[in-house]
Amino acid sequence: MLQKITVILLIFLSFQLFSQEEKEAKNYGKLSGQWRSFYMLTDNTEDLKDYNALATGGHLNYKKNFFKGFEIGAALYTTWNLGIQDLTVPDLQTQKTSRYEEGLFDRLDLEDHSIFILGELYASYQNDQHFIKLGRMKFNSPLVNGQDGRMIPSLFQGVHYAFDSNRNTKIQMAAFNFMAPRSTGEFFKIGRSLGTYPIARNNDGEGSQYDNNNTDSDFLLIANIDQEISKNLKLEVWNYFIENVSNSFYLKPTYQVTDHIDIQGEWLHQTKINNGGNKLDSLSYFQDNSSDLLGLKIQYNWFKKNSLSLAYNRILPGGKFLFPREWGREFIFTFQKRERSEGVSDNHALVAYYDQHFKLFNENLAVRSIFSLGKHWNPSVLDPASNKYAMPDYTQVNIDLFFSFKNWKNLKPEILLVQKFGNGDIPDNPNLFFNKVDMFQLNFVLNYNF
Repeated sequence: MLQKITVILLIFLSFQLFSQEEKEAKNYGKLSGQWRSFYMLTDNTEDLKDYNALATGGHLNYKKNFFKGFEIGAALYTTWNLGIQDLTVPDLQTQKTSRYEEGLFDRLDLEDHSIFILGELYASYQNDQHFIKLGRMKFNSPLVNGQDGRMIPSLFQGVHYAFDSNRNTKIQMAAFNFMAPRSTGEFFKIGRSLGTYPIARNNDGEGSQYDNNNTDSDFLLIANIDQEISKNLKLEVWNYFIENVSNSFYLKPTYQVTDHIDIQGEWLHQTKINNGGNKLDSLSYFQDNSSDLLGLKIQYNWFKKNSLSLAYNRILPGGKFLFPREWGREFIFTFQKRERSEGVSDNHALVAYYDQHFKLFNENLAVRSIFSLGKHWNPSVLDPASNKYAMPDYTQVNIDLFFSFKNWKNLKPEILLVQKFGNGDIPDNPNLFFNKVDMFQLNFVLNYNF
């Protein structure tokens, strides 16, 4: 089966590369895609096990316009484990496997060295103001998104509608009943998708049990309004309703102080719906009654999209910020790649970002570099009601590099370097260090877009 798939992909790729003009002339539709190879290395502290993995694969897209505004599309996604290390072998001290490298493949079945999934299959219509898409698709928002930091993004099934007034207001709504979380190889019902990532601890310190279809939820509803209140003030509002689990309301105002300086704020308020996913507390996903997150960010922008920013987030006591990790990155102000604030309450985070664009070698190489330095103060790892994943205080340094070549426009390499240091007095327990703190990670990604 895998050989057949490989042959099909190669045929499609050859057809795209050598017959593009002919296909467009005959109006057969358009093929595009990406081939990606991804090497990841995690160096854990002292004698804890280190991991590395090499994946290759990508996606192939097909789009066809039948008449003005109406389109059908499909996308095949795949990843292969090239087998440089057996990821099923756990660390001897913790009996845990890799937290990061397994995300390049199907983390629910690490012995399966390939994923092949029809991730997109949709029909859409768009005119000057309205857009509607039905089927399997990508979706992007602050909490529900593709989280495309591995090989295959998270993908969603349902309907998405957007309205643009062509003035100062944009509105969109979405309803999803199935999703394919990143690092898995299939679509799951909404409730079943929770628990395909690590589930950690309940408030009482016992292991969570909301996985294995124990979360009763049939759909996710999303609503968004972007409003330009004045020339200098914009407002972004999102609401996420997880049926029978929780509701999350997100508010983000942005004020343009000068041509170079803007200030942003954010507020996330979450409330439990019904029983949080299950009538039994031990099986419930959302166990707190409510939670609140506040954030402030100031940013200075200058020539060629360069920027320097300082961001602060505070999750208030009394309830954990909790949202399914399976459904996307958390694009709060202090987010840094390879870690999250989700799962804690009563924490502080302060992160500085420096985003720079420059050119080298007679402008034949364009580079974007993003440097971030963050300090994260978490509640005690011994308090499961405030720290679900037992994440210690830590300092994180990221260097993210993106390359574009003038003569090889389709080639887009990326390098991400991550260092996390544990802060304060951390109990002498290897589970509090393994894949969490006092670790270094290298990511090298080679993208070829066609």
